[in-house]
Amino acid sequence: MKTVQISLNSIDKVKSFVNDISKFDCDFDLVSGRYVIDAKSIMGIFSLDLSKPIDLNIHSEDNANDVMETIKPYMI
Repeated sequence: MKTVQISLNSIDKVKSFVNDISKFDCDFDLVSGRYVIDAKSIMGIFSLDLSKPIDLNIHSEDNANDVMETIKPYMI
């Protein structure tokens, strides 16, 4: 598992983020405080405080480089 910090501070960013990571067949979790939600769930993401950076846990070893390249625009 790899953890990076991302920022999703607009509705458009959330939509494009979910579309980008949905292409991968691995699990992603967003962690904000004590809340952990599925990063592929738009409704779940909107339940978080998006004004602060969020930790993204990537549960993939196979295509980690492709994932990192895809989420680069959202990373802090």
